Amino acid sequence: MTKRLMALCATIFIAFSLPAFAQDTVTHIEPGEGVQEALQEALIMAEPGSVIELAAGQYTFTGPLSLDVANITVRGAGMDATVLSFAGQTTGSEGLLITAGGAHIEGLAIEDTPGDGIKAKGVDQVTFKDVRVEWTRGPNAENGAYGLYPVESKNVLIDGCVVKGASDAGIYVGQSQHIIVRNSRAELNVAGIEIENSYFADVYNNVATLNTGGILVFDLPNLPQMGGHSVRVYDNKVYNNDTPNFAPPGNIVAEVPKGTGIMIMANREVEIFGNELHDNASTNILLVAYPREYNDDSYNPLPRAVYVHDNKHGRAGYDPDQAVKEIIAPLTGLPVPQIVWDGAVNGIWAAFFGPDEDEAIYIREAEGTTFANLQFVKDMILPWGASPDTDIEDYDGSYPSREPVRLPQEQ
Repeated sequence: MTKRLMALCATIFIAFSLPAFAQDTVTHIEPGEGVQEALQEALIMAEPGSVIELAAGQYTFTGPLSLDVANITVRGAGMDATVLSFAGQTTGSEGLLITAGGAHIEGLAIEDTPGDGIKAKGVDQVTFKDVRVEWTRGPNAENGAYGLYPVESKNVLIDGCVVKGASDAGIYVGQSQHIIVRNSRAELNVAGIEIENSYFADVYNNVATLNTGGILVFDLPNLPQMGGHSVRVYDNKVYNNDTPNFAPPGNIVAEVPKGTGIMIMANREVEIFGNELHDNASTNILLVAYPREYNDDSYNPLPRAVYVHDNKHGRAGYDPDQAVKEIIAPLTGLPVPQIVWDGAVNGIWAAFFGPDEDEAIYIREAEGTTFANLQFVKDMILPWGASPDTDIEDYDGSYPSREPVRLPQEQ
């Protein structure tokens, strides 16, 4: 083969190979004048598989950003180095809205959005790695509701992130499936971390402190995805959740008592284990039914098949708030026990003999852990009422632990 023919073959080979290499293109963005237009254009024009790199510095925006191209990475120089400020935002509400799957957001900060920090809606595979979302004025009812906010999505990974100041939930995953929240820190939010109406979630190795409530697992009525289940909350540090509730009135989290460590409401197949909980002034772990009226016949308002075991409990219940102060403390006295179940069950039989085995509440903690079943339903049935049951040994039992969540973006 002649040299000219060899060169021609090489040129043809490179030409046919270009589309694959083009998917690995990197666009560099620097802070400065016109950065909003430059970054939004990069997000619109990016080819699937592209990387948008944001240099260190302070970026200022007056409007929201959006990403609707699949498989894009947006990478900064670090959560304290690349800072996207929306303090001067005059249009829109969230900082970044993601509506395409395969998004990977890493190494940057979103500050002072009037609405949510980063929202991902209806996507398959979204990753937030080493991202900070913060409202720099501290807790305030006018802060955005959510920091990191994937909703109606699948395969959600939140890893090494920090969220401060959300007026609803700092790290919130709602109506989603297959979720990992790990190695992250939530502080000075109403709810630190919240898993709502979701299936198959692992929440572990996080720190939830200085919030109103540390970690919440809720299921609510009248939503597109209901029947939340299969959530594991483990190996987290949940302490000093002492921020007064600053959620706007009417929001369900406005009812979370200050000083709540972990709260499970109307969810099933929840396992809580290996956590360190202390200095939560209302209680360390609260298991409750949905407290409001609802008109959804498919909704089950009760916590079911909850297994609480092998946690480390410190001081709790010494200064209860809201319903814990007004309803629970008069029944249990102070300090409120470290674990409280409201005792809401389905029917008279369950009120006297406990729920069926597949819906039971099991508690298996170290000796000395304090507990109360408030027996709310039994209390309503008996003319003379029912006192709280504080014998934790009556609730000894276990469920098999579910397999860990595995996400395709980590394979």
